[in-house]
Amino acid sequence: MQNSNKYEKQYFTPNGVTMDWMNKDAVDSPPIWCSVDLRDGNQALIVPMSLEEKLEFFTLLCKVGFKEIEIGFPAASETEYEFCRALIERNLIPDDVKIQVLTQAREHIIQKTFEAIDGAKHTIVHLYNSTSVAQREQVFKKSKAEIVEIAKKGAELCLEYKKKAKGKITFEYSPESFTGTEPEFAVEICNEVLNVWRPTADDKAIINLPVTVSLSMPHVYANQVEYMSKNLLFRENVILSLHPHNDRGCAVADSEMGLLAGGERIEGTLFGNGERTGNVDVITLALNMYSHGIDPKLDFSNLPEITETYEKVTRMRVYERQPYSGRLVFAAFSGSHQDAIAKGIKFRTSDTARWTVPYLPIDPADIGREYEADVIRINSQSGKGGIGYILETQFKLNLPAKMRETFGYHVKSISDREHRELSPDDVHNIFLRDFTNLDTPLDVIQTSFGSTDDGQVEGNVEVSYGGKTEVYTVDGIGGLNCVSKAIKLASSTDFALETYVEHALDERSTSKAASYVSISRNGKTYWGAGIDSDIFLSSVKALVSAVNVFLKTEKKSNE
Repeated sequence: MQNSNKYEKQYFTPNGVTMDWMNKDAVDSPPIWCSVDLRDGNQALIVPMSLEEKLEFFTLLCKVGFKEIEIGFPAASETEYEFCRALIERNLIPDDVKIQVLTQAREHIIQKTFEAIDGAKHTIVHLYNSTSVAQREQVFKKSKAEIVEIAKKGAELCLEYKKKAKGKITFEYSPESFTGTEPEFAVEICNEVLNVWRPTADDKAIINLPVTVSLSMPHVYANQVEYMSKNLLFRENVILSLHPHNDRGCAVADSEMGLLAGGERIEGTLFGNGERTGNVDVITLALNMYSHGIDPKLDFSNLPEITETYEKVTRMRVYERQPYSGRLVFAAFSGSHQDAIAKGIKFRTSDTARWTVPYLPIDPADIGREYEADVIRINSQSGKGGIGYILETQFKLNLPAKMRETFGYHVKSISDREHRELSPDDVHNIFLRDFTNLDTPLDVIQTSFGSTDDGQVEGNVEVSYGGKTEVYTVDGIGGLNCVSKAIKLASSTDFALETYVEHALDERSTSKAASYVSISRNGKTYWGAGIDSDIFLSSVKALVSAVNVFLKTEKKSNE
């Protein structure tokens, strides 16, 4: 890349800004949201949405809570026109929702636009023309005065048609390619339009500042917004709107800083769909606010369903790492991350406690995600905390800490060897297969117990091992101790019974019990688990399982 010298800044830094907005550390209230999915987003699709797909998407946007929805450019094509008419004639526009339509500053287009919206209760008519140096010099080859005249003429025509319209009309004006326009000229042309419309408190106008192409760092755009906010006529009757595109990957930052600098309204799309690198992602922007304790007034409580509908009607795919929306954004594969998340969730004392769980900026459950399926994901990078969390939360198996460690390494080795992620069911099945109720090569067939004169337990323990079954009469300090002694005699093996832990698998009186036992031999520890409706039998099965883990390990090491 040797050609950087052919690039230079195409933006203009305004004079006289104070940058007071930099003293704010967060947006403290949601903006007015306007979805432009059905116009900006649709025109960016390889295969534009059909009429029925657009109607389905419109219904989704209303369900999410958008009160302003730009539905298209009715004069651009018959499909766009018919969509607008379908919404109106089928009475599909909720009373509290304003549709928005785009029009160039040309009379036949304005006329067609007003024909398209006939019968709508409340429409935002969005007028635009391009104002940047590059567009003026290269595309239109017109002077500033000629560009201003185009805008004024368009504003006057809109005003004339408004007088004949049946429904309520709100005007919006965009100096397209605003970011490449001299700030003084942007103010001049917007004020000329406002002087035509003369907005009032009861009939406000919208001035929209599009980042048609992102040309600068976000703070420069915010300064441009501040400059416009402080120099527009009728400011108290003007809604200052932002429309960031994402060419530099800064659309969210442009929006957040622009709101701090005086912006009051955001035009964006779900998942950031739009031309080139797209528009600002309204979901990211709204949930950023949500993570600061601000209700964005949009409902993303079932984000998986929203994602599914979006992907179906647009034929686009939501990237796995898309903020908040992506399939993997809450996923923790790292062992230390999983452990911290599991402990953080346990740390919370109530559902109303402030959310401070490590690695999770918001509660995944708030947007319809599941902890087990979306947060703790198991592969070769996982740790005992996450693996133990899966067994505990999904299968009610609360392994002792040391057993979690042993089982964690076992699961990781399987994932590494098979080069794949393991599902919760995979993890559970591995636990059952390799640690639970193991009865080969050794098994305890049955037991019976009595008491000795000195208060100990005397037991008859039938053990099968090596093709031979024999009953051993032993005594000990308890039933499990007796079984342990019988196993040692049957297998000619010495070991120490180190750990015994048990718990019910649920709170019912008929619940099965889970037991966990560890034995040690030659400085090494071996774990087993037992599950049975009888708590003593579950402990016996856990001991037998631990012994079988040892015997299989010993055999493998000797092969």
